[in-house]
Amino acid sequence: MKTLSALLLSILVLVSCSLAPEKPFTKEQLYKTGIYTYFAVNDSPESVLSAINKDGEVILSAKYRNRDVWIKLLGKLEGITVQIIEK
Repeated sequence: MKTLSALLLSILVLVSCSLAPEKPFTKEQLYKTGIYTYFAVNDSPESVLSAINKDGEVILSAKYRNRDVWIKLLGKLEGITVQIIEK
């Protein structure tokens, strides 16, 4: 019984990890998020797209009105979701 529950827990953890998207995201989809309009992002759009298409998520360092923030981009079937986190 312990082995079965450990196996189920392991499968659950692996499934919850981010995976690369089935269809690669485009620059247009990235620009629709508005991160390059409202934030001063240090990374280029090409490097962000490469990371999100490879890993399924990316965390960026950026500035918003002289405040440092983290931007988490997560690739989902519906598109790219954005989460802003203050440093």
